[in-house]
Amino acid sequence: MTPEQLSAAIVAALQSLVDDGSLALSAGVPDAVRVERPKVKEHGDYATNVAMQLTKQAGRPPREIAELIAARLGAAEGIAGVEVAGPGFLNVRVAAAAQGEIARQVLEAGESYGHAPATGDRVNLEFISANPTGPLHLGHTRWAAVGDALSRVLRAAGNEVTNEFYINDRGNQMDKFGASLKARANGQEPPEDGYHGDYVADLAQKVVAAHPGILDLPEDEQLLAFREEGYAMQLAEQRSELEEFHTHVDVWFSERSLHESDAVERGLDRLREEGRLFESDGATWMRTTDFGDDKDRVLLRSNGELTYFASDTAYYVDKRDRGFDPCIYLLGADHHGYVGRLQAMAACVGDTPGEQIQILIGQLVKILQDGRELKLSKRAGTIVTLRELIDLIGVDALRYTLIRYPADSPLTLDVAEMTRKSNDNPVYYVQYAHARLSSILRNAADLGLTPDLESFDPSLVSTDREGDLLRSLAEFPRLVAQAAELREPHRVARYLEDTAGTFHRFYDVCRVLPQGDEEPGDVHRARLVLVAATRQVFANGLALLGVGAPERM
Repeated sequence: MTPEQLSAAIVAALQSLVDDGSLALSAGVPDAVRVERPKVKEHGDYATNVAMQLTKQAGRPPREIAELIAARLGAAEGIAGVEVAGPGFLNVRVAAAAQGEIARQVLEAGESYGHAPATGDRVNLEFISANPTGPLHLGHTRWAAVGDALSRVLRAAGNEVTNEFYINDRGNQMDKFGASLKARANGQEPPEDGYHGDYVADLAQKVVAAHPGILDLPEDEQLLAFREEGYAMQLAEQRSELEEFHTHVDVWFSERSLHESDAVERGLDRLREEGRLFESDGATWMRTTDFGDDKDRVLLRSNGELTYFASDTAYYVDKRDRGFDPCIYLLGADHHGYVGRLQAMAACVGDTPGEQIQILIGQLVKILQDGRELKLSKRAGTIVTLRELIDLIGVDALRYTLIRYPADSPLTLDVAEMTRKSNDNPVYYVQYAHARLSSILRNAADLGLTPDLESFDPSLVSTDREGDLLRSLAEFPRLVAQAAELREPHRVARYLEDTAGTFHRFYDVCRVLPQGDEEPGDVHRARLVLVAATRQVFANGLALLGVGAPERM
């Protein structure tokens, strides 16, 4: 019996009390009841304070309500006992057979265990967004890991999610990039305000190799050619590195395309319809102070040039026109000042901040090696690149470590700790649990034993340690839903770490396989089903993090 099934049983008990007149609820029976695992094991398998929540609308003391629910719930299938505690808490014990059925449910669901039915919600998730003028760096790396994991969790919770990368491919930085490549290709130093680092020289050589006649072009044509070819090659490298980092992007959205289409004008039209534009000093402004911004924002300067905020507004309106609700932005700590203006912008076009637009801010990351912070890159000059981090730390260790902390907390990470093969390294600890589970199943197969649901007797996995493990597996769907709702994929990692500890404690005292000449019994077979179910949950959880689930370590 999962927490969701227990919740449904309590709702059914309440409904029956209302139907026969034993209980009157002015607001009706709730759709769901929150149940928790009590901190003290002696208090039962689950607990709920629903009686105290209903006392006002029922007009009766909470303990009296609790006693009514306990009597009705105690007769439900799969419930071993219900006790009323304190002012009106309900402590519930689940029958061993009902609890053991969780293992069957996990294996029958397989890779979909923990996943919810489709909600119909179409989510746009924008993260990483970088200039195509250089390598992806450490800041991008954190969002690549967290954003991709959040996308996976949101999909598991039933949402249709589009991962979107906003390519900042318009403006002066693109011309500086082209000029820097052109200079390096001609044996010159890049402009002082251009792009430096060995990668510029490397990229310039690739452009020349792909287009041998480029250096013979006139100056203006050469500049344009280097800019466009370098852009295409650098963007292709970013795509390739992200895929290697297990981060998939569905839509690569070009800023240029906003201005080459009618998107900017459509955005301005929307603001005019809402009455949020005004003219002053020859410029066009958005009245964002109506919605808490510290000042109104210029969209069209007096010289006719559009501002970056005009692009931001057009891009948001374009997302909404494509049917996305909500639009989630993952921004770095240096963009904290954008939060108020973006929320005000969404309100100006008629949306509700916190609903149609949601903004998450991530903090900075420091990587230490041999006690010193990594700051410089041989290739990029002033940044640590994603490529170097992958080579130094590895995809799994890097992703897991970046994901397992709340995104809004600053991080200082140590290379040695992330790559250490010991149980005090969280990613190793979790992956080792999966590998150990896989090893048990391999050894069972050598003995001719496989998990068999037809002969599985769920009442045989009834010890305290087995119960702890089953309840942990039962929590997984709710944990995934919570991680999606709170936009906190780190909860999946912490759940896996806790469950790894629960599994190891189970394995220390519950022998799964027969020893020596011992004949396999029904308890061995039942525990083998539990082991298989546990491995499935680990595989599903690691998949949500985009981290490998090794069979051997």
